[in-house]
Amino acid sequence: MGANEEVRFSGRVDHLAVKTEDLEGDVEGYRKLGFTVESLFDDWAMVRDPKGFGIALLPPGSKHPPHIAMRVDTLEELEAAAEKEGRPIKPHRDGTSSFYTKGVGGNIVELIWYPPDFGG
Repeated sequence: MGANEEVRFSGRVDHLAVKTEDLEGDVEGYRKLGFTVESLFDDWAMVRDPKGFGIALLPPGSKHPPHIAMRVDTLEELEAAAEKEGRPIKPHRDGTSSFYTKGVGGNIVELIWYPPDFGG
C-alpha cells in the first residue's frame, strides 16, 4: 500500500483478545481484579476494567482469533477502513460490528464499532 492508501482511523485500543483454558475461572479472576463482565457466552467473554479497557477471553474452540482491537468512533470510519482493506464487516450478536485486518507483524488487529445505544 502506498502512503495515500493507508488505512487511517481515529480509534483507540478497545480490548485485547487472549486465549483461556478456563473461561469461567478466568472471568471470576478478572472480577476479583475489579473488572466487570460485559458479555459472557460459551465461546467467549468480555470483561472491562473501571476505565473501559477490555479483555476478551477465548476458550478452546472459540471462532475468534487472539487479537488487538481498535475502537473506531463511527460506522462510516469502519466502512471506509474495511473497503480500503477489502474486508467484509461482520455484525456481532452483542450489537457491535467489526472486521479483522490482515494484521501487523503477524498480530491480528480488529477494528470495531459500537452503536450509540450499546449496552454490552
